[in-house]
Formats: sequence, C-alpha cells, structure tokens
Amino acid sequence: MDFTAEVERSLRVLDGAVAVFCAVAGVQPQSETVWRQATHYGVPRLAFINKMDRIGADFDRAIASMRDRLGVTAVPIQLPIGQEDAYAGVIDLIRMKSIRWEEKGVDAELVIGEVPENLREHAELMRHDIVEAAAEADDAVMEKYIHEEPISEEEIIAALRKGTIANQLTPVLCGTALRNKGVQPLLDAVIDFLPSPLDIPDIAGTDPDDPEKRVERRASDEAPFSALAFKILTDPHVGRLTFVRVYSGVINSGDMVLNTRTGRKERLGRLLEMHADERRDLTELRAGDIGAVIGAKNATTGDTLCDPKKPITLMSVEFPDPVVHIAIEPKTKADQDKLSDALTKLSDEDPTFRVRQDEETGQTIIAGMGELHLDILIDRMRREFNVHANVGKPMVAYRSSIRQRCEAEVKFVRQTGGRGQYGHVVLALEPSEPGAHFTFENKVIGGAVPKEYVAPVERGAREALESGAVTGYPMVDVKVTLLDGSYHEVDSSEMAFTTAASMAVKQALPKGRPVLLEPTMKVEVICPDEYTGEVMNDFNGRRGRLEGMEQQGNARKITAYVPLAEMFGYANDIRSRTQGRAGHSMEFSRYEEVPPNIANEVMRHSGGSYQFS
Repeated sequence: MDFTAEVERSLRVLDGAVAVFCAVAGVQPQSETVWRQATHYGVPRLAFINKMDRIGADFDRAIASMRDRLGVTAVPIQLPIGQEDAYAGVIDLIRMKSIRWEEKGVDAELVIGEVPENLREHAELMRHDIVEAAAEADDAVMEKYIHEEPISEEEIIAALRKGTIANQLTPVLCGTALRNKGVQPLLDAVIDFLPSPLDIPDIAGTDPDDPEKRVERRASDEAPFSALAFKILTDPHVGRLTFVRVYSGVINSGDMVLNTRTGRKERLGRLLEMHADERRDLTELRAGDIGAVIGAKNATTGDTLCDPKKPITLMSVEFPDPVVHIAIEPKTKADQDKLSDALTKLSDEDPTFRVRQDEETGQTIIAGMGELHLDILIDRMRREFNVHANVGKPMVAYRSSIRQRCEAEVKFVRQTGGRGQYGHVVLALEPSEPGAHFTFENKVIGGAVPKEYVAPVERGAREALESGAVTGYPMVDVKVTLLDGSYHEVDSSEMAFTTAASMAVKQALPKGRPVLLEPTMKVEVICPDEYTGEVMNDFNGRRGRLEGMEQQGNARKITAYVPLAEMFGYANDIRSRTQGRAGHSMEFSRYEEVPPNIANEVMRHSGGSYQFS
C-alpha cells in the first residue's frame, strides 16, 4: 500500500511483467491491487509461484487462488516434483522433461531428465489442458486440435505467447528463488511468452493542440521521437535524473525535445543506462529503451517528451490520493531552509507524497500513503539531506460530501470609485457517483450567463469545495450545476463570477446534509486457529466489518474492512495479541461515511464548529 506509486509508474512503462506469488499464502491483497494496476495498463503477465520449499507450500491451492481472486485463466506450464521439504524440481509440461537442480556450493546446476513414472499420468492430463489453452488462443492450433493432428512444441509456445500478449491467459511457473531453483526456466519463459517492444500495439496519445484528436506512434526508430518521463530521482553526484521510456524514434544527447505539459523545449544533456546504483553513459536511446536523462529540469512524473515538430501527449500515470498526514517542523533554525529543499525534492520524486501549509496553524503538513511510507521519507530526509525534524502523530486524511440536493443564489455586487463588480449565479449541488470527485454542468439557457464566465463559475465552485467549506475537510463526489444567473455589460468580470460561485457553494452546503468520509482499509490477518477469536474481537473494537474467514492449512485467514483511524500501531498490537505468530497486510479500499457521533468527535479535535446529525 505504501509504495503504490512505484508499482503504478513501473507498470505504466513495461511491456510485460512477472507476478510473484507465495506458494503458502497464494494471492494476497497487495497482489490483487498490483494485478488490477497491470490490467489497467494492459500489461501481459507470467506468474511465478515462489517459496515451493516452505512448510505449507501448495501449488494447486496457489493456482486456485489465482483463478478465484484474480479471475484469470491460469495455465500451469510446469508441475512441481514434490512440495515443502520434498521439493526436488519441476516437470516442463510443454517439452515433457523433468528439471532438477543439483546444488554445488552456492549455485544450483540444471539437470534435464525424464518425467518420473509416478507423475507421468498427472503430467499428461495437465499437458492436455495446455494444448486446449493454446488451441483457444490460436485458430491454426485449434484446427489441428479438432482433427486430432499432432501439435509441435513450437506451435504450442507460439500460441501461448499469442494468448499471453492478448491478456487472454497467464502461463504459471514455480520454484524457490532463494535457492536459485526455477529462475532459469522463468527467464526462458520471459523470452518465450512476453512481448518485445515490437509486439505491443502502437502507442496511442493525443494532439496537444487538440486533446480530442487521437495520435498513434509505431515502435520504430524511424518514427518521430516520443517518450514518457515516469520517475524523477535526485542523485548526489549528477543532480536531477529523469527516467524515460522511449516509445518511438531515437534521441541523442544534446537534442532538443518538447515537454507537452509545459509547452517548453528542453535540451537534454547526458543520456544514461542505469544498473541499480551504476550508471553508464550512452550516446542515444532508441524505441523500446528505458534510460535516464540529465537536463529535463521542468519534467515531472507522467510528462511526455517528444519531437517539437511532431508533438504528442501520451497517457500519463494516475496516482491515488494520500490517506495519512502528519505535521513536521525543523528542530533548529539551520534546518529550516534544508527542510524546505528536502521536501521539494522528495515531492518531485514521489507523486503520492504531498506537502502543504496549514493556513490556520502555519504548520507544514506532509501526506503519504501510510505510516511506513512517511517513516521512510522522514528517514531519507535525515540520511540523504541531513535534515532533523520534529514529527507529529499520524492523522487521517478525512474528506466530506453531501447526501441531498441543495441550491443557492448569490448576487455579488461591489460598487467602488471606478468600475464595479457584478456576478449573479444560481447553483445546485447534489451527490455524485463515489470516486467522481467533482463534476460540473452548465444548464443556463439563452445566455443569461455568457460562455466566457462559465469556466470562472466552475473554478469558484471547485475552489470552495476543495477548501473544505463548512467541515474544514475537502468536499468530494459532488456535482455542481449552473442553473441560472445574470450579468452586467460593464461591471461583470471573471473574478466577480468566481467569487459569486464560491459564495453560493458555501451558502448551499449546510442544506445538503454534509457527512464526513474516512479511508477504510481492507485488512487480512493470517493467524493460528487458537487466536481467531482474539483477532475478531479486536476488529469489532476497531469499528471493523468482518468480510470472511477461510482455513489455510492449520491457520485461519480473516478478512475485514476497518477505518484507517483505528489501525495506527496495529502491527505491534497484533504481535502482542498473538505472541508474534500472526501476519497481516493492509491496503486502501474506499472512503466511507463516518458515524455522526465519531464525526463530531473528529470535528472537536480539529477545532471545527460544524455538528453532524
């Protein structure tokens, strides 16, 4: 949960991915989140069932959990020879050979052999399933399958590759990475089944001058240059690095590129190939390459860099909003400027890390995806930027919304010595779909409010909702409709309509039955049977809602939805309650309504005056 941004931006620029699952736990909540992100970006995947030598490892159960929880067509192309302590190798079901590993010191050497007799029948059945999956993915293989003609290994691999790239199926392999068993066949499978940059569809974008116009770029060195900046890194030796994925064309060091978000041209300095903390200078980056550039000073995560003569805006990267925030202040006067510099650089690097000033208290507030996320950023400030700061307690990023339609009419009129101000609007506010944030509609007929003043009305309404009018927390999932209004030939201005809209929203909100919303987390706990009651009672005390419980070997997996406000310090708490024998994972699920009595308590602590009923 704390590192959603890293996964999100990596998946945005990858052509293929390997999803690693635990042979004991199967699909965990974070796996579901990452899988959804990969599906959103259309990334073809292989699956690797890891830790086959651990106690409780179960290959079939892990496959079943993939099918149940991810809804995928999982196609095992290997069968493990033994499990837990007895794990000895795998059967390659396409080539019908056994692969064992003979340990020689640190390395494990591959030994290819025949399929063991006791597993032959089971392997034949599973191979039949693979051929069926290949036939469904490729018409030529289907034709042979129907007529019961022999199908070669190459044809099976080609058909599975086709199905994988089309995201119709996911080949599954297994092994134990810690012992270096199963990694070599996995790397071979990456070559066999995952796409090269030439296999993916042409990258689609829009024309910066006409966002409605669709533009495509072929993954070719001959096509005009286009690249996506997906990560910013501050390097102590070379300064600001911008990681880019080149989708088309070629870029040389010293070339001029256009940033379509800012509309500015920037000259790129050095081009680098990154290997962990090693850097290698390059003279060029070609279509399909991932590299880092020095010189794109104004680029941020999600920006498109392209040929100035052939501009294109590629789909950016979407990030969730932070759910936890804390106050931070420098320990000494000397730390003051360094803190500001460190926060600016860290928020440049991490799009889910936000910094703001609280207007009422003057405090600096930092926001992130979870306690661990903020802990690591504060630790980085100390280590990398030598900034020492006092940190407050973590607080929940509450939001608010309304539950019923409300209207308001405001005439903003100011008459000063010179030209006056006149703006008149009638606005309706109503709840919108969860997750819609803010929507605006103009229903004015006959030009009562001229077109040039509609955008200022929308801006004024948006600003009033974001400023936390009434409750002090940003308003979300609200639809604002401009119903009517009037204007003055001389005195009307954009500012007058922005002010009128802002006043109308603030006037209407108390009539819309405001409610407070809080982030709710999906929590999974795996614990021994004897602690099940203890864990469930604890969830009840935390306003949790139990979702389900299932047996996993001699342990129970308990799933619940719990408000984030009740989950601070849970890791230590669950350890002490279960003598350290339980494991838990947590991810953001959605925003839900806070009961009025607790909402009023939150308002009292935050100094707000509104009372919920």
